[in-house]
Amino acid sequence: MNNLRRLDLNLLVTLDVLLDELNVTRAAERLSFSQPAVSVHLAKLRELLGDPLLLPGPRGMRPTARALALREPLREALESLERAVAPASPFDPGSAHQTWRVAATDYGESTIVLPALRAMRAAAPHTRLAIVELVPPRIAKAAEQGEIDLAFHITSEAPEGLRQRVLFKERYVLTARAGHPRLKRRPGVKQFCELEHVIVSPDGGGFRGVTDEALAGAGLARRVVLSVPHFLFVISALAQTDLVAMLPWRLVRGNAALKAVEAPVEVPGYEMCMLWHERVHRDPAHQWLREQIVAAV
Repeated sequence: MNNLRRLDLNLLVTLDVLLDELNVTRAAERLSFSQPAVSVHLAKLRELLGDPLLLPGPRGMRPTARALALREPLREALESLERAVAPASPFDPGSAHQTWRVAATDYGESTIVLPALRAMRAAAPHTRLAIVELVPPRIAKAAEQGEIDLAFHITSEAPEGLRQRVLFKERYVLTARAGHPRLKRRPGVKQFCELEHVIVSPDGGGFRGVTDEALAGAGLARRVVLSVPHFLFVISALAQTDLVAMLPWRLVRGNAALKAVEAPVEVPGYEMCMLWHERVHRDPAHQWLREQIVAAV
């Protein structure tokens, strides 16, 4: 390590060319240096390595035993270094064998991952995708430590220090099974509050959400009779009962088993964003993954 701290990388490049040419003049021409500059480099190398390295010979210079021993390791090291600092090669999805890890809720799976899945599988058939549970307090640390490549979360709760891109704005709609007897038309506020509601409580067991806060501002309250931790269970429950729910529009659009109408109370929506760490921001494979997500949503 002491030798490495003292070493100028240019000296190794000079040595590599000198061992190839065995001639100071020709080495200087290849390096675009002056002959005296190459001679200075050679003097420094001799002092550093404690060996003359190149000796005068009948047809130029001849390497010492130490120089011969250095020849192949030096060439391999320089080639490895060249590959390490070379510009990243373009990402080829057709031949890639990447494994990506994405953190998402069941809502994110349905509204972001699922729309992107078909095109991703077609373009990159040898890649793999793991969807892991979204734990909001751990997003930043998991991304920093490489445990996840992307996370999908609401912009208002996105942790600081991560790159982000807004994917879309979401709004809530009043949802029930198709043919629900009390949703033949948009209900009034009184009828809305009398319906039996399901609520999604990610933390578990809660019976109050943004809709209840909006109602409370007008001195009103609704009947919340069921609290569940996941959106997809709500969809099944609505299809088989007369319960209703305020659900994100993207989650229920196109579902023939459900009917969605505008609620009689204004409930603020939210933005969904994609989050990733700086360490992968310029990686061609990761850029491709992000582009696929954006194109899909």
